[in-house]
Amino acid sequence: MEFIHNIVASINGYVWGPYMLVLILGVGLFLMLGLAFLPLRKLGFGFKLLFRRHSNDTKEKAGEISPFQALMTALSATIGTGNIAGVATAIAIGGPGAIFWMWCTALVGMATKYSEAVLALNFREVDQKGAYVGGPMYYIKNGLGKRFVCLGILFAIFGSIAGFGIGNMVQINSMADVMSQNLYIPSYVTGTFVALLVALVLLGGIKRIAEVASKIVPFMAVVYFVSCFIAIVLNISALPAAFALIFNYAFSPIAATGGFAGAGVMLAIQMGVARGVFSNEAGLGSAPIAHAAAKTNSPVKQGTIAMLGTFIDTIVICTMTGLVIILSGQWSSGLNGASLSSEAMNTLMPNFGAWVITFGLILFAFTTILGWSYYGERCVEFLFGVKAIIPFRIIWVIAIPIGAVLKLDFVWLLADTLNGLMALPNLIALLLLSPVVFKLSYAYFRKK
Repeated sequence: MEFIHNIVASINGYVWGPYMLVLILGVGLFLMLGLAFLPLRKLGFGFKLLFRRHSNDTKEKAGEISPFQALMTALSATIGTGNIAGVATAIAIGGPGAIFWMWCTALVGMATKYSEAVLALNFREVDQKGAYVGGPMYYIKNGLGKRFVCLGILFAIFGSIAGFGIGNMVQINSMADVMSQNLYIPSYVTGTFVALLVALVLLGGIKRIAEVASKIVPFMAVVYFVSCFIAIVLNISALPAAFALIFNYAFSPIAATGGFAGAGVMLAIQMGVARGVFSNEAGLGSAPIAHAAAKTNSPVKQGTIAMLGTFIDTIVICTMTGLVIILSGQWSSGLNGASLSSEAMNTLMPNFGAWVITFGLILFAFTTILGWSYYGERCVEFLFGVKAIIPFRIIWVIAIPIGAVLKLDFVWLLADTLNGLMALPNLIALLLLSPVVFKLSYAYFRKK
C-alpha cells in the first residue's frame, strides 16, 4: 500500500506542479486575449443578465433549469472547503503574497470558465430520458470528432472517480470532524444523517439539486461574506497594511517569522495558483456540466453568466477569507487549514468567529456533495449510458457515511490527483475549439 501511495504522490507532484499550473494559466491568458478581455469588459453585463433572466427564465425553452439555478449548482460544487481551508493553506505555506496570485488565477480563469460554458451549451445533447447533457466529454466528442473521443472518455473516467473523493468523502469527512469537535456529534451520526438528506435530493435529479442549490448557496455566501465584512470593518485601520503585505510578498521572498517557515516568490505563486484553481475549478471542466442543463438558446449568454462563478468564488469569497487571516496576524502562527481560518476569525470576532467557520464549512461541504454528485452522474452516463445513473446514485449515497468515519489521506491524494488530471483533456479541447468560442462571442456582441 505504501508503494502505491508513493506512486500516486509522485504523479500528484507532476499534476499540480509548475508545468500544469503554467498550462492552466497559459490557456486562460490565451482565451482572455483571444476574447479581447471580454470577461472583464462584460462583468457588469453578466450580473445584469443573471438577475434579469432569473425573473424571466420561463421564456427560454431548451434546457431543464434556469440560468440562475445552473450558476448556483456550479457554485454549490466550487464554494466548498477550498474557500476556507484552501485559502488558509495557501497563506500558511506561501505567505500573504499567495492571495495576489490567486486573484490573477481568477481573472484569467473567468475567460476559461466562460469558454467552457459556451462550448458546453453549443455542443450539448439530449439523452434517452430527454435530459440536456453536456460538458467537456460532449464538446470533445461533438466538437473535435471521433479522433479525439478518447480524451472525452479519459475526462469522464477521471471525473467519475475523483468525485467520490474530492466531492464526497473528503467533504463529509471535514464536516463530520467539525461536528464532532464543536458540537460533539459522533461522525457516524453525521454521515448517516447527511446520506439521508442527499438521497432525498438526488431522487429529484438535476431539478431538485438546482432548487436546493439556488436556496442554500446564496444564503450561505451572503452570511459568510457579511460575517467576514464585519470582522474586517472592526479592524479597518489595519486594512491598508494587509494589502501592503499581499502586494509586497507577491514579488518578494518572506523570511521565517513566528511559526511561519518562510517562503520564496515561486512558492507564493505556486500556492496561490494551485489553491485558486482548486477553489474555482476554472480549467478542470466540472462547472460546464451544470451549465449545459440551463434553459437558454444562447451559449454566449450562459457563458457570460458562468464566468461570474469564478469571480464570486475567488475574487469575493476567497479574498474575504484571506483578509481575515492576514488582519488577525494568525497567518504566521504555524496553524494551517480550517483551524487557521477558525482561529483568525475568532481573533477578530471573539466567541462568534469560530461558529461562522464551523457552520460555513458544514453548509459548503453539504452543497459540494450535491454539486459533485451531478458531475459524477453525467460522467458515468457518458461512459455507460442512462442505465448507470441509479446505481451511481446508490453508491454515491453509501460512500457518504463511509467517508465520515475513515481516515482519508490516500483517498484525498488520489482524488486530488485525478481532479488535476481532468484538466488535461479539457485544456486541450479548449485550445482546439477556441475558434468556435471566439466566433460565437464576436457574432453575438457584434449583433447586440
